[in-house]
Amino acid sequence: MRREEYLHTLTEQIRCKMARGTIEQEINDHIEDQKAEFLSEGMSQTEGKDAGSETTEAGSSSTESTFTSESILSAEQSTNENGTVNTSAKETKTLVVGATTSPHAIILKHVKKEFEKQGYKLEIKEFSDYPQIDPSTTDGSLDANYFQHQPYLTSYNKDAKLKKGDDGYLVSAGKIHFEPMGIYAGKSNDLDNIPDGAQVAIPNDASNEARALLLLKDKGLITLDDSVKVTSTNVTLKQVTSNPHNLDIVEMDGAQIASKLPDVDFGIINGNYALDAKVTDSLLASEASDGEVANTYGNVIAVKESNKNNKAVKALVKILKSDKTKEWIKTKFKGSVLPVE
Repeated sequence: MRREEYLHTLTEQIRCKMARGTIEQEINDHIEDQKAEFLSEGMSQTEGKDAGSETTEAGSSSTESTFTSESILSAEQSTNENGTVNTSAKETKTLVVGATTSPHAIILKHVKKEFEKQGYKLEIKEFSDYPQIDPSTTDGSLDANYFQHQPYLTSYNKDAKLKKGDDGYLVSAGKIHFEPMGIYAGKSNDLDNIPDGAQVAIPNDASNEARALLLLKDKGLITLDDSVKVTSTNVTLKQVTSNPHNLDIVEMDGAQIASKLPDVDFGIINGNYALDAKVTDSLLASEASDGEVANTYGNVIAVKESNKNNKAVKALVKILKSDKTKEWIKTKFKGSVLPVE
């Protein structure tokens, strides 16, 4: 049976005629999503189309039949007395999440299938311009977002003049992963036998410079003034109190360090930059996933305060924090991204 015939036959069974068009579009969208999933698993266009058609013709396949029955029930229960369809019930089943591509959208795509088994639909909106993500969540264009840590979120609310109780005030629905700053091999690859005068590139922005120096301290390579904390934003090299290996610490733009690894002995790089530059195999040491830095800079699912207890949001966070997802993150990203313990 062709898709059009199948959809017509199916929707003819819906008592509420006003709901038929909405349900037909929803089922068709689901079939397209399933076809795209087949293609992503390596099928050709023809095979994907055929597989999608077979699923459609079966009609009783687990994914589609469940979706169909839920859609019919939702539409019939949300039809107003005047015969118009109230789509709010359907919309609460779809969670629109804004995310930056790496690693956030990659992680969301991994859990999408598991999330949708619970009767929801996950729509992932990828952003290259991350400053637009929070405003899009505040204005309701997105149901949630996944790209930032709590200090950034706090700063956004402050800059946007939003306070607790305001409609657009954003909160964390759960801390998911941490992108540790790591020491990556350049011309040298042994932290136990560091050449005297080894050159180490570190980020030059305020918060990341503090983290880089603290990482060197944690590995016993330097000591620092006691005033240097995880959240310090005014750290300078003058606060290095001892440097037994005479490290030549070079400050530079954090986004450029990975490309400079062939020119320095070691580079201290943020996890997201290491992923983008594909240098994760060169990782020698990193910040711990259960320490103060991870607790401070763990990346969160952010939502409007009024959405924090939304069932779909809670279901997504639960899957993202599951042991299964944690193990996948560890394996997939090889230490450049770690689940928050």
